[in-house]
Amino acid sequence: MKVTIIIPNYNGCHFMDPCLASLKKQTFKDFQILVVDNASTDGSAAYVKEHYPETAVIALDRNYGFSKAVNVGIRHSRTPYVILLNNDTAADPHYVEELVRTIEKSPGIFSVSSKMIQMYHPELIDSAGDLYTLTGWGVCRGTGRPVSNYTETDEVFSACAGAAIYRRRVFQKIGLFDEKHFAYLEDIDVGYRARIFGYRNLYCPTALVYHVGSGTSGSKYNSFKVKLSARNNIYLNYKNMPLLQLLLNFLPLLGGYLLKYAFFVKIGFGKDYKDGILEGLKNRKTLKKVPFRMRHLRHYVRIEMELVRYTFSYAKDWFTRKIWGK
Repeated sequence: MKVTIIIPNYNGCHFMDPCLASLKKQTFKDFQILVVDNASTDGSAAYVKEHYPETAVIALDRNYGFSKAVNVGIRHSRTPYVILLNNDTAADPHYVEELVRTIEKSPGIFSVSSKMIQMYHPELIDSAGDLYTLTGWGVCRGTGRPVSNYTETDEVFSACAGAAIYRRRVFQKIGLFDEKHFAYLEDIDVGYRARIFGYRNLYCPTALVYHVGSGTSGSKYNSFKVKLSARNNIYLNYKNMPLLQLLLNFLPLLGGYLLKYAFFVKIGFGKDYKDGILEGLKNRKTLKKVPFRMRHLRHYVRIEMELVRYTFSYAKDWFTRKIWGK
């Protein structure tokens, strides 16, 4: 087998049939499927075993979150590549084929992000890979744009782990997904680590997957999601930026946190965001920082330049949408 498709699940029984049925129609057949179930109470594991007996299921004893679930799957796999796929998706028949074709272009590619399309608004993009900015904001590239955009293969800061392929052996060098994240921003974190080690993350416009979005958390903004995302944002920067880079980026990061706090106060989640930030600051020293190595200096420089570029490109995109409505 060349690929293991890992589907983390928590009470997503109603998503399982469309997701697994779409994988049966793939043009590329050299893969196996592994569902890692986070102690669902809706009969998800039993449903998969009954209706898709060829699909392996690992049932965990409690809900450990996204990061732990996919790590269990990655450790269990033996294939050169793993695809992480959200349960609330349906893949185009050429999806796996296109991801494999793209990641095999170079051994220096760690991950490839797919073109995620909004399930209920298929004329719009859900994600075309992730970017990261000086303000500490993760940007889901292309969200809300017409699907006619982002038609070229190009480099992104990190792959969106909701539907991406990864080179499994690289995890042995950079580490797996950080289980202290539980969920949210863990994909940018692992992509950041890969960049520090000199690997690339690409976007493939021909690997199409339809995505419901917030299928497990239930909504775009909620107390749980806002708090974890805020906490994990502190984790992400503390772990991956050396002290000099943290000092260099202190003011834009502080400005980013303050702007987000004001936004969440406005929509009623200010306390959740503040609590997440405080928890992140309190627990940051329990995390494993990426050790600074001089041989990685050029990668840090490149990352810093990209943070600047992505900040300005995001600002330009935001003003274009808000002011001119384009």
